[in-house]
Amino acid sequence: MNFTPTAIPEVILIEPRVFGDSRGFFMETYQQREFAKSGIDHAFVQDNHSRSVQGTLRGLHYQVNHPQGKLVRAIMGEIFDVAVDLRRSSPSFGKWVGYVLSAENKLQLWVPPGFGHGFYTLSDWAEVVYKATDFYSPVDERSI
Repeated sequence: MNFTPTAIPEVILIEPRVFGDSRGFFMETYQQREFAKSGIDHAFVQDNHSRSVQGTLRGLHYQVNHPQGKLVRAIMGEIFDVAVDLRRSSPSFGKWVGYVLSAENKLQLWVPPGFGHGFYTLSDWAEVVYKATDFYSPVDERSI
Protein backbone atom coordinates (compact mmCIF):
# COMPACT_ATOMS: atom_id res chain seq x y z
CA MET A 1 0.00 0.00 0.00
CA ASN A 2 1.09 3.56 -0.64
CA PHE A 3 0.42 6.00 2.21
CA THR A 4 0.56 9.66 1.15
CA PRO A 5 0.23 12.46 3.72
CA THR A 6 -1.99 15.29 2.48
CA ALA A 7 -1.67 19.07 2.99
CA ILE A 8 -2.80 18.24 6.56
CA PRO A 9 -0.17 15.56 7.32
CA GLU A 10 -2.33 13.56 9.74
CA VAL A 11 -4.91 12.99 6.99
CA ILE A 12 -3.52 10.25 4.76
CA LEU A 13 -4.51 9.16 1.26
CA ILE A 14 -4.08 5.41 0.85
CA GLU A 15 -3.63 3.59 -2.44
CA PRO A 16 -3.88 -0.19 -2.07
CA ARG A 17 -1.96 -2.64 -4.23
CA VAL A 18 -4.46 -4.16 -6.64
CA PHE A 19 -3.79 -7.57 -8.16
CA GLY A 20 -5.97 -8.01 -11.23
CA ASP A 21 -6.41 -10.61 -13.94
CA SER A 22 -9.13 -11.79 -16.31
CA ARG A 23 -11.22 -13.02 -13.35
CA GLY A 24 -11.29 -9.67 -11.53
CA PHE A 25 -9.06 -8.30 -8.77
CA PHE A 26 -7.88 -8.74 -5.19
CA MET A 27 -6.64 -6.09 -2.78
CA GLU A 28 -6.04 -5.66 0.93
CA THR A 29 -7.98 -2.67 2.23
CA TYR A 30 -6.60 -2.86 5.76
CA GLN A 31 -3.56 -4.54 7.24
CA GLN A 32 -2.75 -3.55 10.81
CA ARG A 33 1.06 -3.82 10.56
CA GLU A 34 1.25 -1.73 7.36
CA PHE A 35 -1.08 0.93 8.75
CA ALA A 36 0.86 1.11 12.05
CA LYS A 37 4.15 1.55 10.15
CA SER A 38 2.55 4.52 8.38
CA GLY A 39 1.40 6.18 11.60
CA ILE A 40 -2.19 4.91 11.67
CA ASP A 41 -2.04 2.84 14.83
CA HIS A 42 -5.67 2.84 15.96
CA ALA A 43 -8.02 0.01 16.83
CA PHE A 44 -11.19 -0.04 14.75
CA VAL A 45 -14.39 -0.91 16.63
CA GLN A 46 -17.15 -0.37 14.07
CA ASP A 47 -17.73 -0.75 10.31
CA ASN A 48 -20.33 1.40 8.54
CA HIS A 49 -21.89 1.24 5.08
CA SER A 50 -24.04 3.91 3.42
CA ARG A 51 -25.67 4.37 0.03
CA SER A 52 -26.47 7.79 -1.37
CA VAL A 53 -27.98 9.13 -4.59
CA GLN A 54 -26.26 11.76 -6.73
CA GLY A 55 -26.18 15.20 -5.15
CA THR A 56 -26.40 13.92 -1.57
CA LEU A 57 -24.22 15.78 0.92
CA ARG A 58 -23.41 13.84 4.08
CA GLY A 59 -21.67 15.76 6.82
CA LEU A 60 -19.72 17.44 7.95
CA HIS A 61 -20.08 15.22 11.02
CA TYR A 62 -18.02 14.95 14.18
CA GLN A 63 -18.45 13.76 17.76
CA VAL A 64 -17.46 15.94 20.72
CA ASN A 65 -16.71 13.38 23.47
CA HIS A 66 -16.08 10.25 21.42
CA PRO A 67 -14.24 11.48 18.31
CA GLN A 68 -14.00 8.86 15.60
CA GLY A 69 -11.09 8.26 13.31
CA LYS A 70 -12.42 6.96 9.98
CA LEU A 71 -10.92 4.91 7.17
CA VAL A 72 -13.19 5.77 4.22
CA ARG A 73 -13.61 4.27 0.74
CA ALA A 74 -16.22 4.15 -2.00
CA ILE A 75 -17.03 0.62 -3.13
CA MET A 76 -19.59 1.67 -5.77
CA GLY A 77 -19.74 4.99 -7.58
CA GLU A 78 -17.80 8.16 -6.83
CA ILE A 79 -17.71 10.72 -4.01
CA PHE A 80 -15.86 13.89 -3.11
CA ASP A 81 -14.64 13.17 0.43
CA VAL A 82 -13.62 15.96 2.84
CA ALA A 83 -11.79 16.14 6.18
CA VAL A 84 -11.74 19.38 8.22
CA ASP A 85 -9.36 19.87 11.15
CA LEU A 86 -11.48 20.81 14.19
CA ARG A 87 -8.69 20.49 16.77
CA ARG A 88 -8.46 24.01 18.23
CA SER A 89 -4.82 23.56 19.30
CA SER A 90 -3.73 22.36 15.86
CA PRO A 91 -1.73 24.58 13.47
CA SER A 92 -4.08 23.40 10.73
CA PHE A 93 -7.29 24.19 12.69
CA GLY A 94 -10.08 25.06 10.25
CA LYS A 95 -8.19 23.81 7.18
CA TRP A 96 -9.58 21.07 5.00
CA VAL A 97 -8.58 18.59 2.32
CA GLY A 98 -10.77 16.80 -0.20
CA TYR A 99 -10.31 13.92 -2.63
CA VAL A 100 -12.36 11.98 -5.13
CA LEU A 101 -12.78 8.41 -3.91
CA SER A 102 -14.35 5.90 -6.26
CA ALA A 103 -14.85 2.21 -6.88
CA GLU A 104 -12.61 2.69 -9.91
CA ASN A 105 -9.62 4.42 -8.26
CA LYS A 106 -9.93 2.35 -5.04
CA LEU A 107 -8.37 5.14 -2.96
CA GLN A 108 -9.03 5.36 0.78
CA LEU A 109 -8.83 8.35 3.09
CA TRP A 110 -7.72 8.21 6.73
CA VAL A 111 -9.58 10.89 8.70
CA PRO A 112 -8.11 11.07 12.23
CA PRO A 113 -10.11 11.63 15.42
CA GLY A 114 -10.79 15.34 15.93
CA PHE A 115 -11.70 16.02 12.30
CA GLY A 116 -15.06 16.77 10.75
CA HIS A 117 -15.88 14.43 7.90
CA GLY A 118 -18.33 14.46 5.02
CA PHE A 119 -18.79 13.61 1.38
CA TYR A 120 -20.77 14.62 -1.67
CA THR A 121 -22.05 11.98 -4.11
CA LEU A 122 -20.80 12.67 -7.64
CA SER A 123 -22.09 9.58 -9.49
CA ASP A 124 -25.74 8.49 -9.97
CA TRP A 125 -25.34 6.74 -6.62
CA ALA A 126 -22.48 5.63 -4.42
CA GLU A 127 -21.87 3.14 -1.65
CA VAL A 128 -19.34 4.15 1.00
CA VAL A 129 -17.85 1.93 3.68
CA TYR A 130 -15.70 3.09 6.54
CA LYS A 131 -14.09 1.76 9.67
CA ALA A 132 -14.37 3.85 12.85
CA THR A 133 -12.09 4.01 15.90
CA ASP A 134 -14.88 4.71 18.40
CA PHE A 135 -18.52 3.76 18.70
CA TYR A 136 -21.19 6.08 17.37
CA SER A 137 -22.59 8.23 20.18
CA PRO A 138 -25.78 10.06 19.13
CA VAL A 139 -25.61 12.49 22.08
CA ASP A 140 -22.11 13.57 21.00
CA GLU A 141 -22.97 13.92 17.30
CA ARG A 142 -22.60 17.36 15.77
CA SER A 143 -22.60 18.63 12.20
CA ILE A 144 -21.46 21.72 10.38
